[in-house]
Amino acid sequence: MNKLKIGNFPTPVYKIDSLSDYYGTNIYIKRDDFSGLEVSGNKIRKLEYLVYDAIDKECDVLITSGAVQSNHARATAVVSAMYGLDCYLVLEGEEKEFEGNLFLDEAFGAKIIFTNNVKDSIEELEDKLYDIGKKPYIIPMGGSNYIGSKGYFNQYKEILSYENENNIKFDTITLAIGSAGTYAGIYHANEKLSAGKKQIYGISVNNSEEFFIKKVREILKDSKDEIDTSKIYINDKFIGPGYAKYRKEDIEFYLNIARKTGILFDPCYTGKAFEGFISNIENKFDKRDNHLFIHTGGIFGWTKEMREMAKEIVREK
Repeated sequence: MNKLKIGNFPTPVYKIDSLSDYYGTNIYIKRDDFSGLEVSGNKIRKLEYLVYDAIDKECDVLITSGAVQSNHARATAVVSAMYGLDCYLVLEGEEKEFEGNLFLDEAFGAKIIFTNNVKDSIEELEDKLYDIGKKPYIIPMGGSNYIGSKGYFNQYKEILSYENENNIKFDTITLAIGSAGTYAGIYHANEKLSAGKKQIYGISVNNSEEFFIKKVREILKDSKDEIDTSKIYINDKFIGPGYAKYRKEDIEFYLNIARKTGILFDPCYTGKAFEGFISNIENKFDKRDNHLFIHTGGIFGWTKEMREMAKEIVREK
C-alpha cells in the first residue's frame, strides 16, 4: 500500500550507556520523538498511510478524536494543513488551559468540538458535512486500525536494518500502548519478518490487559497473513491513578531519568511506559539480552499542572 512521505525517517537508535551501566544490561532507545517537530511521535507513521488513503478516496475533510491533549489529534491537524484538507477534532472533555497540543491544533487550523460523547458527535458531524457537499474521512482514535498499523510494520524494518548494520539482535522491544495500532504493527512485523523471535512488550497507559489483547487481535484480523496472537504481552500495572493522571513519584522518576540520560518522557504516555520498561529490566528481563525501548513522543503533553509539580520537585533539591 502506498503512503505519504512526511516524517524524518528512519529515526535513530541509541544505546543509553548510563542506564546500561547502572542496570548491568544493554538498553537501547529508538527516538520516534525525532520524527519531526510539529508531527513528532508515533502518530505520523500511521498518518502517512491513513491520509494517503483519504486523498486516494478523494476525501476533503479529516475527522478524528482523542483526549483534549491528544498527540494524534495534533499530528492530524498538522498533516491536514500540509495537504490542504479541512480538519475536525472531536475531543473528549472540556477546554482548560489553551496550551500544548490544544494550542497547536488550533494554530494549524483544526476545528475543535469538545464533547462527552465522541461516537454520537462524530456521527452528527459526518452527517452535517455530507449535507453541505463535503466528503469526510474518519480516522479512528490514535490512528489505530490496520491501515494505520502499517506505519509500525515499516518501523520494524528500520529496527532490522539497524541490527544488520550494527551486528546486534534485540531480544525485547517495549513501547507505550494507548490505542493499540503501534503495538499491532510491531507485533505483526515481528511475526512476519522475524518468526516471532523477539518479545514485544506493551505498557498500557489507559486500559486493561484484556482490553488491549482483544483490540490488537481485532486490528490484525484485517491482515491477509496468518498471525499467531498468543504471545501478545500487555502490562497494565503502570496506569497509576488513571489516564493522563500522575503522582509526585512519577514526575520525580521522569526528572531523574532526564538528568541521567538527557531524555525527557511525558507523564501521559512514554513516561509510564518507561517506568514499566525499567521495572522489567529490574525484575523480568535477562541481563544478557539487548533491550529496545521505542520513544513514541509526547513532549507537548506536559501540562501546566505537570510543570508546576516538576518545578516544586526541582526547587526542593
